[in-house]
Amino acid sequence: MHTKKDFLEIMNFRHACKLFDETKKISDEDIHHILEIARKSPSSFGMEAWKFLVITNDELRQKLRPLCWNQPQITTCSHLVIVLAGIDTLKVQSGVVQSQLMRRNMPKDKLDSFIELYASHLENVLNNDDNIYQWSARQTYIAAANMMSAAANIGIDSCPIEGFEKEKVEKVLGLDTSKFQVSMLLPFGYRINEQSSQLRSSFENVVEFIK
Repeated sequence: MHTKKDFLEIMNFRHACKLFDETKKISDEDIHHILEIARKSPSSFGMEAWKFLVITNDELRQKLRPLCWNQPQITTCSHLVIVLAGIDTLKVQSGVVQSQLMRRNMPKDKLDSFIELYASHLENVLNNDDNIYQWSARQTYIAAANMMSAAANIGIDSCPIEGFEKEKVEKVLGLDTSKFQVSMLLPFGYRINEQSSQLRSSFENVVEFIK
C-alpha cells in the first residue's frame, strides 16, 4: 500500500511538460498501463462515453501541430493520446445505454426504471449534440487526470492540451463527430528540461471546511 507521502511525491513530480525528449520512447507495457487506468476510470451512470486514440505517426502529428497553436509537445512526445468524448452512445435510442446498464444484471422492470431515470434526469443534456458533448467531455477529464497521475507514478511526463482548433483537428483525424468529438490532447513522454517550480495557491485559499 502506498503512503500519503508517496502519492504527494507523485503529484509533485507531475507537471505540464512543455518539451519532451524525442530520443526517449515509452515502452508498450507502460503505455498500455496508462491506458488501462483510463479504461478503469469512473464515469456518470457508468456509460464510459470515451475513446482514446494513440498516435505515434510522425506525419500525422506534424499535420496536427499547427492546429494546436504550434505547441512542440505534439511532435516531441513519445505518444500523443487524443481523448474523445462520446456523443451518440449517450442517447437512449442508440441502444448503448441499455446494453451498458444490462451488465448490472437488473430485472427488466428495474432496468426500464433506471433507463427512464437516466432519460428524465438528463432530459436537457440529451436534447442536442452540443449539450451532450459538454457533459461527455467533463467525464473524459476524470480519465485524463487518472492517466496523468498513473504516468507520473512510473516517471512519465504529460501535458493536457486544450489549445487546439477543434473542428480542424477532427477533420484531420477523419472523425464522425456525431459519434465522437475531441475533448483534449494528451501527450506523454520524458522531459528534456528540468521541471519548473510548481506554483499553487495556498491550502487555506482553496479549501474551506463547513461544519
